[in-house]
Amino acid sequence: MNPLADFLQFSAWPPRVDWIFWATLILFVAGLLGEAVYRRIGLPRVVGYSVVGMLMAVTGHGLFANGAMDQRLRLVVDLALALLLFEMGSRVNLRWLRDNKALLLASAGESLLSFSAVAYVLWLLGLSPLLALSCAVLTVAASGAVIGRVGTELKAAGQVNERMLVLTALNTVYAVLAHRLLLGWLHMDRAGDWLEAVAQPLYVFVASVLLAAALARLIAVLMRRLDLRDENTVLMLLGLVLLALGLARALNLSTLLVPLLAGVVLRNTTARPWVWPRHFGTAGGVLVLLLFVAVGSAWTLQALAAGVGLAAVLLLTRLIAKGLALVGLARVSGIDARQGLALAVCLSPISGSTLVLFSEIQALHPEVAAQLAPIILSAIALMELAGPIAVQWGLRITGEQQPGGGSKS
Repeated sequence: MNPLADFLQFSAWPPRVDWIFWATLILFVAGLLGEAVYRRIGLPRVVGYSVVGMLMAVTGHGLFANGAMDQRLRLVVDLALALLLFEMGSRVNLRWLRDNKALLLASAGESLLSFSAVAYVLWLLGLSPLLALSCAVLTVAASGAVIGRVGTELKAAGQVNERMLVLTALNTVYAVLAHRLLLGWLHMDRAGDWLEAVAQPLYVFVASVLLAAALARLIAVLMRRLDLRDENTVLMLLGLVLLALGLARALNLSTLLVPLLAGVVLRNTTARPWVWPRHFGTAGGVLVLLLFVAVGSAWTLQALAAGVGLAAVLLLTRLIAKGLALVGLARVSGIDARQGLALAVCLSPISGSTLVLFSEIQALHPEVAAQLAPIILSAIALMELAGPIAVQWGLRITGEQQPGGGSKS
């Protein structure tokens, strides 16, 4: 065969495919499997995407295949999360929180109770206070990616869906703030510099708010002059969000807070109702698909073997705490107990946001991250399939799935 290879001018024999082939194959298989589970079983498409990621993890090609997070895939996670969090933020009406203060109380209650319960239970099971608190901080935020994607796919509308979006936005803010305080604590414990430990979280929060406000202002100006239905406008909008994300990464700000708060600011400072193209068109849709594949691959067999027991306890404790808080405060905030329980189930997924927060600990404090990895990565793995199904179930039992949303064909 070598003479034939020389004649055909092959640079290597046998022929070898590069990363573009594997990336496009993953895109095709994930899209195909997502459509299959949606049409044949009636499950959210993201379940199929996550299965492909889990197969990558099993074969040793996942996000943490080399111990540290693959930075190329981390960039995909950041980009896709920025789009989804911006979309979610643009649907949060702060006037509702002003008029229904019990909803804000419910948000604070479910986040605080789940945080406290997780930390206490893991401490009882033998983890050090630092590791127990770290696990609790990392799992405060519900998965905005799963919640937003499944809700959109089901065409959900109603009290539970709207509260799910608002509470997810709020507990993402709580999680980022708590995470920055945790990083400050870790830094002070290592370097003994309390001033830097306090100043850094303050800088991140204030600068993230300012960058988010600037992004919202730019988008508002752009959208007053252009038509959102135009493809070129969508690309410019996508470019602005990703540009802000690049600045956030360069300035060491929160890649979760900036797009989320930008969406919230835009929604609540402009009179015009914004109708966004779903995931910012085809390019955004590809990023969202890759996000679920990447997060689905964010575990290893070693981590699962070492941490799956504690991860399962963490997730169950977290769900029970959210259920107690939201069912207990349901009547006060204007819903019934069944809707409160459904809301707790809808807030149970953890995914990309938790992964981003964990990766920041891994970059700055690898020795702490190594101890957290088995529990956190196992928790993410367990919720990759269960999370989307939980959101689907919660929205269906309250009758908030609209006709044609998530139905089998």
